[in-house]
Amino acid sequence: MESLMEDKVATTESSAGGESGLCEVDTNQEPYEGMIFESDEAAKAFYDEYARRVGFLTRIISSRKSERDGSIISRRLACNKEGFNLNNQKTGRVRIRKRESKREGCMAMILVKREKIGKWVVTKFVREHNHPLVISSRNSRPTPDEKDRKIRELSTELHRANQRLAACREQLRTFMAYIEEHTESLSRTVENIIHNIKEIESEDK
Repeated sequence: MESLMEDKVATTESSAGGESGLCEVDTNQEPYEGMIFESDEAAKAFYDEYARRVGFLTRIISSRKSERDGSIISRRLACNKEGFNLNNQKTGRVRIRKRESKREGCMAMILVKREKIGKWVVTKFVREHNHPLVISSRNSRPTPDEKDRKIRELSTELHRANQRLAACREQLRTFMAYIEEHTESLSRTVENIIHNIKEIESEDK
């Protein structure tokens, strides 16, 4: 199955002109009020991809449940720099230091609501951020296919290294056998020379 990330196409609906019909939407486009999704998960996936492409991270800010059955009927998805956190607080003369906050009061967000027909509609979209956007390389997060390919490459390289190591061991074994054989031959030659010298000395006497 081709992923949305690969073909850059998502299935959504258009409510323009009061009509609803399935259409192909390029995920390179930005969200807009009136965009319809099959589920809140589809809306979040679309917004996450949009955020990755533009250069920010997202988080779910709030959700609203139905008083009738407790199901989710709306979600607000926003930049992860939404809101504020106090970096430190003071109690009397003692300063309590806290972890540095990454929130900067950014207002960028989308609000999606579930309609009676069961579809999820973008009812509000805020584009502007109050901080620099950082576009990360797609290569910084390898896909499962890229991970599998890398594992196969490393496995192949390891197999080749093991083959080269086995060849080196065999060459070393052959060389040691050669040395051992010639050492024995040399020892016999030396013994014969010594024996001959002793025989000559005994004859001289």
